[in-house]
Amino acid sequence: MRRALGAISAAVALTVPWLTIVGATDGLPWLAAAAGLEYQAPAAFRTVSTVWTVLLTGLTVLGASFLLAWAAETAEKDVPQAFAIAVLAVLAVAPEYAVDALYAWNAGVFAGTERGIEAGNLAVANMTGANRILIGIGWAGVALFTVFRRGSSTDPSVENRPGFLSDVVILDREIGLEIVFLLLATLWAFLVPFNGGIDIFDMLFLVGLYVCYIAVILRGEVEPETDHVGVPAYLQRFSKPGRIATVLVLFAYSGAMIFTAVEPFAHGLEHLGESAGIPSFFMIQWIAPLASEAPELIVVVYLVNKARSTAGFNALISSKLNQWTLLIGTLVVVHSLALGEYGVLAFDSKQSAEIWLTAAQSFFAIALLIRFEISVGEAVTLLGLFLSQVLLEFAIIRDIVAVPVSSTDLLLVYTWIYVVLGTALFVSRRRSFGRLLRRTAGTIGDAMPLVGADRTYSADD
Repeated sequence: MRRALGAISAAVALTVPWLTIVGATDGLPWLAAAAGLEYQAPAAFRTVSTVWTVLLTGLTVLGASFLLAWAAETAEKDVPQAFAIAVLAVLAVAPEYAVDALYAWNAGVFAGTERGIEAGNLAVANMTGANRILIGIGWAGVALFTVFRRGSSTDPSVENRPGFLSDVVILDREIGLEIVFLLLATLWAFLVPFNGGIDIFDMLFLVGLYVCYIAVILRGEVEPETDHVGVPAYLQRFSKPGRIATVLVLFAYSGAMIFTAVEPFAHGLEHLGESAGIPSFFMIQWIAPLASEAPELIVVVYLVNKARSTAGFNALISSKLNQWTLLIGTLVVVHSLALGEYGVLAFDSKQSAEIWLTAAQSFFAIALLIRFEISVGEAVTLLGLFLSQVLLEFAIIRDIVAVPVSSTDLLLVYTWIYVVLGTALFVSRRRSFGRLLRRTAGTIGDAMPLVGADRTYSADD
């Protein structure tokens, strides 16, 4: 109990400095105004330097991420694990929604102007950057961390195989549902640029797809037999009302801290990068999303370090799924509200290429997981392709190297690389893919009997 309370106190303590600044500069003035009083925060709170802002918000994100992870693990006693992780994923990437929603709103408010056009492009750029980071760094990095971390030799999810970079991370087949839904969203994403922008059909399909996914996992079985240690084990010993209340408080507090801290964290990093001569558009596409994805990556590393690799990958896949469905689908809603009428969130040809590349990367990454495993070599390939594209694009933008293709052409080249590699994997693993589809159909059938059929598996499933 002492260790658990100490860990919770330490995590909360990491958020207190930033909470104090937010309270002094935003909370107290608002309360004073509501009471008809005047209040001005001390100058020390209003003039925090960029470096200190990045440091304090970074610590807040770290502390809140641990609270979020503990809440999700504790909730697994009362709700299906997949649903608990889905809630965790939504809260962890909420700042990314806020940033993209801001750009989509500005695209509607300033529609028809240069600023409005730029805002629409930035909304797509930020969204595609976040999604590619989630796979290129998240999926690949977590696989490598799982294999090479201390204690991996005793992790049942790590299997040592002969050959160079052949060790693999074995994933639970229960994540097959998320993989199939993510594949459907990915295939739809390839079509988005052909409509001239994100429109109502994208919203209906993608948001509807996520609603169906949530409906299925909510009907899943609770898995209370999962053994937890540390803070979740302590919290799960509470009575059910107390446990539920604790989980809700932790979700609410950590979500609020992440939501308030990530935006200044991202903007602080942007300012530091721009002062170092990095183009602002490049910062918005890569550095800001990297900051907004930080809570998710921290949570996943925490889960993997506890030898819960499947839960970690499930969180990453769930994050990718809700960004690739809810995030894209709701952008047109925000844009239309700002516009005052229905309107397509338009973007230029460069952003069309960005969407195709992001969909292609997702297609390739899904192909890697068809057999519910990912090898060190596959993770290195995923990471290498991501990093090489980002670095080459940066070199082209900054005229560091002379290449015979433009930045947009480079995106299309990498798109084809991902598509070719992904198609080859789907063809070579077609039997595994067939078993995956049958298993998912059975899962949906069990959750929604009127839609599916009886669930039958062979030993190979």
